[in-house]
Amino acid sequence: MAHTKQIKRIRQRSDTSMRRALRREAPSTVGLLVDPEDFAAMCRYRSFTFDDHAVYLRQIEGLLRSLAAQGKHTTVALFDPEDYADFCTESGLEPDAHASRSRFTAEIAAAGPTVEYTGQHMDTLIPVLVSRAVRRATWEYATMLLADLGDCADCGQDIGRAAFDRASHLLMRLLDTAGPGTHHVVCSTPAQSEQLLAVLRTSRDTDGPAGIEASEGAEFVTVLAVGVALETPGGVVLRTTAPDTPDRVHGWRLQRGSLLPLTAGEVFSAYCTDADTGEPVPPESGVEYCAGFDLGADEPEAHR
Repeated sequence: MAHTKQIKRIRQRSDTSMRRALRREAPSTVGLLVDPEDFAAMCRYRSFTFDDHAVYLRQIEGLLRSLAAQGKHTTVALFDPEDYADFCTESGLEPDAHASRSRFTAEIAAAGPTVEYTGQHMDTLIPVLVSRAVRRATWEYATMLLADLGDCADCGQDIGRAAFDRASHLLMRLLDTAGPGTHHVVCSTPAQSEQLLAVLRTSRDTDGPAGIEASEGAEFVTVLAVGVALETPGGVVLRTTAPDTPDRVHGWRLQRGSLLPLTAGEVFSAYCTDADTGEPVPPESGVEYCAGFDLGADEPEAHR
């Protein structure tokens, strides 16, 4: 009997040890309420026990540090109360329950933008998470706009697909002509009631094409394609950084599905004007404001 109890104790300790090992290997996801308005919306649920957003953020940061100390891979996802309420309604879940919030967090982490926690402070993590969420929402909205355009009544061509192909060509022409260096490209175009903005960061050596991160490239081209398809008056700005030379800023006007070069004066005016107030902004030191270069060579016909 004594031996049997000893064997059971050994097995129990072994099972506990294995479960601990598995817990260390199981990834974790934390849903984060980034602003006070979203936090206030969740406070209506009794099972949500926090009542102060600043305290909540400190507790979340403590949780993240604790998970990291255990060696867990942890990602942070943006928790949206409105999306959560819709999710619970569609799934038949009780919204005032810990299990429902946990399930929703798993869902958004699988399909939406996340940030890997590597020990960064909340004031660093939150802007990155919000930026990724805005980029994702912009890309989804732009994709929807292109899909809704349908086929051309005259030629039967998919208008959104044609615009996407043309935007891809324009971007490749721009980066090829820009040459070596680190490039920061911004595209802005109005679409119905929204101002769409996309940012692309890439670099290119003396030889070879520019390296483009897949998701950033797709987002940028999709936003540019909306401007091409809708023929809205948007614009593109390119800033290039290279060793031992001033930064160069070039600009283009999006007009009737084409990128037309701005003059150096127009680039200076656009870059040195506050977009919200219209007031002048002092030019940056060590920056050259240059005319856009021609992108028309070998350019496919715009779909009309």
